[in-house]
Amino acid sequence: MQAYKREFIEFMLESGVLLFGDFTTKSGRKTPYFVNTGLYRTGAQLAQLGRFYAAAATEHFGDSFDVMFGPAYKGIPLVATTSIALAAEGRDVAWCFDRKEAKTHGEGGSLVGHKLADGDRVLIVEDVTTAGTSIRETVPKMRAAADIRLAGLLVSCDRRERGTGDRAGLDQIADEFDMPTHAIVTIHEVIEHLHGREINGSVVLDDEMKACMEAYLAEYGPRAA
Repeated sequence: MQAYKREFIEFMLESGVLLFGDFTTKSGRKTPYFVNTGLYRTGAQLAQLGRFYAAAATEHFGDSFDVMFGPAYKGIPLVATTSIALAAEGRDVAWCFDRKEAKTHGEGGSLVGHKLADGDRVLIVEDVTTAGTSIRETVPKMRAAADIRLAGLLVSCDRRERGTGDRAGLDQIADEFDMPTHAIVTIHEVIEHLHGREINGSVVLDDEMKACMEAYLAEYGPRAA
């Protein structure tokens, strides 16, 4: 596992974004772990988060994109901080985001930032997705603005759960929109790195929690290749 992945897992944990316990997902599933990027709350955290996204974008997508798009709302700070991190590395990438409701005054429209143009290769930057709802809502907005090409989707953590079918959510989105999908880390990498490891004086992922997570993934993980 690459060093930035290990660092990101510990960063999520120390930021209070990666949680272990008893939670209920938006879909109603009872889960022993939860990832909530809405809990990043300081400038330093956001700056570091952008560097992790930039590292993953460079590794998985290379120079295959020239615009980044952040779906409202959580995707907006993510795409902004990722673009800043890439610029610090010498790569100035255009970015934009959408409004939940189109603006009827001023410049109008539902997209803000870079004005999409025909041929733009767009990388979508999102927090965590399973059902792909935000992607299905925002891709039509981008395609209505210009004849863009979807370079891919990058999320923070892939829970490796089924979406609306038998396949993992990210895999299903990849097929539906004919684009590559990647995450900074997967939940399996989280288990691999944290199981039995002492972080700040305590082990958060012991044998019991590992068993709970594996049981959850056995029930809700993908059932088809």
